Amino acid sequence: MALHELTIAQLHEGLKKKEFSATELLTDVLQRIEQVEEKIKAFVTVTEDVAREQARRVDEKIARGEEIGPLEGIPAAIKDNICTEGVLTTCSSKMLHNFVPPYDATVMRKLKAAGVVMVGKANMDEFAMGSSTENSRFFPTKNPWDMGRVPGGSSGGSAAAVAAGEAIYALGSDTGGSIRQPASFCGVVGMKPTYGRVSRYGLVAFASSLDQIGPLTKDVRDCALVLGAIAGHDPMDSTSVPHPVPDYTASLEKGIKGMRIGIPREYFGEGIDAGVKEAVKKAIATLEDLGATCEETSLPHTDYALPAYYIIAPAEASSNLARYDGVRYGYRDETAEDVVTMFMRTRSEGFGTEVKRRIMLGTYTLSSGYYDAYYLKALKVRTLIKQDFDRALEKFDLLVTPTSPTVAFRFGERAADPLQMYLSDICTISVNLAGVPAISVPCGLVDGLPVGLQFIGRPFAEETILQAAYAFEQAAGTANLKPAL
Repeated sequence: MALHELTIAQLHEGLKKKEFSATELLTDVLQRIEQVEEKIKAFVTVTEDVAREQARRVDEKIARGEEIGPLEGIPAAIKDNICTEGVLTTCSSKMLHNFVPPYDATVMRKLKAAGVVMVGKANMDEFAMGSSTENSRFFPTKNPWDMGRVPGGSSGGSAAAVAAGEAIYALGSDTGGSIRQPASFCGVVGMKPTYGRVSRYGLVAFASSLDQIGPLTKDVRDCALVLGAIAGHDPMDSTSVPHPVPDYTASLEKGIKGMRIGIPREYFGEGIDAGVKEAVKKAIATLEDLGATCEETSLPHTDYALPAYYIIAPAEASSNLARYDGVRYGYRDETAEDVVTMFMRTRSEGFGTEVKRRIMLGTYTLSSGYYDAYYLKALKVRTLIKQDFDRALEKFDLLVTPTSPTVAFRFGERAADPLQMYLSDICTISVNLAGVPAISVPCGLVDGLPVGLQFIGRPFAEETILQAAYAFEQAAGTANLKPAL
């Protein structure tokens, strides 16, 4: 088996035993990128020089006989909306086509301290707005399982890189399902931590009350390792919570015997593919075989999640993206004869169609006369959705749902119909509105394409969902699902 096919845990053991060096591991991953990147297009920027220097430092440390941590020397892809000092960070937008951050995001600082080897910045939907990575300014990323299909979005490049072996793990961001939905489409593990569990400092903001950074990995153990490295309080982020970070790998093996699992009926209604429903029901039977009690429950305000999200998220985006004006950094129209024309041309040329659509939606809902009618009402609905989760999670240890209503769809299939595209996130959006943690784990194939199973937990109960996801993964053997590239 090639090195790029192994997990973080397996590679860590190999590095410790000196079966191969960090440089040899990196070379194998870079060769894999060279081999498949032309087809997949997972990266906006490949950072070979940065990665070689980082790998060399890890090798020197091993040569000195020093102990190495679980992520040291392991090649990773970083979503291109996470600031990396001295490395282009574009958000896959013309607006930031030349932006080189002068500082690292907190998660990057933490990963560097953990010995990361960064192989590149992953492609995404522009400013994280989209569910297919078709909205990237540069090029669409392909799904490694079927080149005619999307990898999901907005963290499509991160998910595709892990699935194709172009990175051992990746970081993504999740505002309405942007880690979990591509994880489902690409057959990898993806986690959105509790809001406030991972610092957002240095994440280019889309919707600040919804955004969270999280890992995309080959299996659940790797997910626990990466989450442990990036989680924790950060004084640079006022929404970061000073909650102790446990060793997420410590409880993985405990099993789920006696666990109470709720199955929300609203997630199995109209619009969910029959094949997806079947795969998820089979997965629920596996959880019961493992000793969990599974029982139907209700999250009655689920139907209102999509309209509430598409009022709140664009409103916050409208506010956050007001800073891109061509004055301080990023793209600037140089032909304008006055400053007002410069602002207008910069923004109309610098942003893509979907970003402009959401800015206009958000500006409208925040405008005088509509603020109370739309934005305020959406915030009240968000409270009702949060209360649904609170009630359900009082009775159950966790909830289980499909991650996406369908398997990966074809390129162009939904591009002309924004509403159809927005419905791709119907199973994930509520989790962001409620701020609770959730993980997507592969649970089988439908027509040769991966299906994701979503575990949703109580706030800061990442341990519980990792434990349940690990037990399921071991029993179902889904960590061995790989695309035949």
